[in-house]
Amino acid sequence: MERSLEQTQPTRRAGGGALVLAGASLWGLIGLFNRGLLAAGLGPESIVLVRNLGGMAVLALVLAVWKPSAFRVKPRHLGWFFGTGVVSVVFFTWCYFSCQQQCSLAVAAILLYTSPAFVVVLSALLWREKVTRRKLLALVLTFLGCTCVAGVWTGQAALTWQGLLLGLGSGFFYALYSIFGCFALEHYGPYTVTLYTFLFAGAASLIFLRPGELSAAFSHRALLLTALGLVVVSTVLPYLLYTAGLARVESGKAAILACVEPVVAALVGVLVFHETMDLSTALGVGGILAAVLLLR
Repeated sequence: MERSLEQTQPTRRAGGGALVLAGASLWGLIGLFNRGLLAAGLGPESIVLVRNLGGMAVLALVLAVWKPSAFRVKPRHLGWFFGTGVVSVVFFTWCYFSCQQQCSLAVAAILLYTSPAFVVVLSALLWREKVTRRKLLALVLTFLGCTCVAGVWTGQAALTWQGLLLGLGSGFFYALYSIFGCFALEHYGPYTVTLYTFLFAGAASLIFLRPGELSAAFSHRALLLTALGLVVVSTVLPYLLYTAGLARVESGKAAILACVEPVVAALVGVLVFHETMDLSTALGVGGILAAVLLLR
């Protein structure tokens, strides 16, 4: 007999929230590496390629030696990994960068962080996760916090209809990682799910290949360390941590908790790049942290 949708959701265990927060915090460090790569002449599409293809290579090499059982999957389940790798990782990235070309960076960031709302709605429909008052309040605090951190209330927010659709698309596809991931986690561990996500994402990202741009940028050996940091610290490790957390906590809660990412990114900007933290940013950080405490 086929399993019901309620049974498809992975078994919940303690510690999932901490894993999600750890993964999201590492995603928040991406600016440490992206700025160096952009300054060296790499475009956004090439960075996507480096991130996804590098993640694929690192995971495949490490797991081939350390945990070869992670490669064992049933062919009928490959569609879930196409979902996490291509439909989520590659599509959301393309939509996000395209939105940045159409709108202000602040608007692009806020539209991306509509993703928790998509996850909460889809999880309620698929697995009948309860949409509690606490979860709704956390969702509102998170979204308002992200708008403050992105500076929507202090600057001119440029927006086009095409940009709006692309931005909402980035949030929707970003949300689908939690949805496809939950189905995959019913049968496989976090290592397998993350590995196959990047096997698909890395291969699909080859459409962004620009050999001349890559060879010119990586003629500097020091830049290879920056790229390695992007791949290991802000790609492989956070996806492993988030996926492990997703196996232990409701997908809706995981999506909201992951919004600690812009808080960490804002703190990196202040502490490392000496950016100023105005009142709007401080209020946004407080709102997101309040949402995290609500879901503790």
